[in-house]
Amino acid sequence: MAADGLITIKSSFGPDDTMKRLEAEVKAKGLTVFAHVDHAAGATAVGLPLRPTDLLIFGNAKGGTPLMQQVQTVGIDLPLKALVWQDEQGATWLSYNDPAYLAGRHGVGEPAKAAVTAMTGALHAIATKATAP
Repeated sequence: MAADGLITIKSSFGPDDTMKRLEAEVKAKGLTVFAHVDHAAGATAVGLPLRPTDLLIFGNAKGGTPLMQQVQTVGIDLPLKALVWQDEQGATWLSYNDPAYLAGRHGVGEPAKAAVTAMTGALHAIATKATAP
């Protein structure tokens, strides 16, 4: 289940509750929710089965802009995203991109280190709050 730059945490809650908790925590941290993509609903709409697979896209310009000021291509990976999904055994997971991995992928330098560190801490706190009892 390991993928380069992807952090995955098992949730103590089902997919719906995990997503609700995730969205509430994102908003509580003062971040903007830009989009919510329910991939399973999209699959159902075209007659295809898909276990719960729900994407939240969020962030703020204050956090992401310092990275894009260094290397604009990091904008392809921003805003931040978190995926809530259910595996074949019924376990619920929350996955998100590691900001340090994204910075490395695009060659973001030292001037944006503080922003990367802040993003990393915020995402960890949000994910933990969304998945832990």
